[in-house]
Amino acid sequence: MSHVVTIETEVRDVTAIRQATRRLQLPEPTFGEVRLFNDRKRGWAIQLRDWRYPVVADVTTGRLDYDNYNGHWGSQKELDQFLQRYAVERATIEARKQGHTAIEQSLPDGSIKLVIQVGG
Repeated sequence: MSHVVTIETEVRDVTAIRQATRRLQLPEPTFGEVRLFNDRKRGWAIQLRDWRYPVVADVTTGRLDYDNYNGHWGSQKELDQFLQRYAVERATIEARKQGHTAIEQSLPDGSIKLVIQVGG
């Protein structure tokens, strides 16, 4: 039986962050204090493609902090792509923990179809 699921993502899993950055061929995320334009944040720094400042993930709250200056210092599309990849990686991790198989398919519109087969 097929079920369509919508996932609202909070970025709380360091393993999924690492896997998402690896799959997107981004630099390895680092933990620490990060300088944004006029602020400092502490968390996992994710350097998106062509972004002046990294996105900072606070995995205790699920919150992302960033300064892309309304798109002038980084494209929203890059952040959306990271969040999509993170959600797929997180769902796959959870499915596998429960003994299920995850099959991923990239669709022509840029979305990703993730099929979870219950029971492996």
